[in-house]
Amino acid sequence: MMTDETLETRPGLPEDLSSLIRRYPRDVWQEHRNLGGMAQFWLERHAMFRDLGSKLQKAVGDWRESRIESAAFVQFFVPRLNFFLGQLEGHHQIEDHHYFPVFRRAEPGLARGFDILDRDHHVIHAALESNAAAANALLQAMQAGGDAMLRAGDVYAGETDRLVAMLMRHLDDEEDLIVPVILDQGERSLGLG
Repeated sequence: MMTDETLETRPGLPEDLSSLIRRYPRDVWQEHRNLGGMAQFWLERHAMFRDLGSKLQKAVGDWRESRIESAAFVQFFVPRLNFFLGQLEGHHQIEDHHYFPVFRRAEPGLARGFDILDRDHHVIHAALESNAAAANALLQAMQAGGDAMLRAGDVYAGETDRLVAMLMRHLDDEEDLIVPVILDQGERSLGLG
């Protein structure tokens, strides 16, 4: 059976990678004895990315709908976008070079899932670069004003919506693959705690 593994179009993890999430559904995670400090911190980082992505989308929408002045938008937007993009890049580096290898060794049957997540990171990295370029173009166009500014706002809004949608799918799938492994084996036995 062919399944869609493409980040932008997949509805979730392929069914054959879902055995542990069926055993450890999300509603048991917070109370599970094996949800240790590392996993809680990691989930908090994911929650921060979700929240910040949503705030950036809202800020762009508010600016485009004239609910916020350009100067206030720039003051809010620039430091948060820089933080968001930089933190995402660093987060993925840590996952790629440290955590994913640990989980691959612990659950070899989920290797294809980690391949999917690794490909996601490459797609997201390209989207981060595209988002940064569109943000810079928007900030430059804001100085000129007029139609160029409006077009740059449209382009940036599209880039942000695309990035945030991909990120939400990726974070959900990553958690659905990794947290059940942690709950099943425990952070200490995985060498994480």
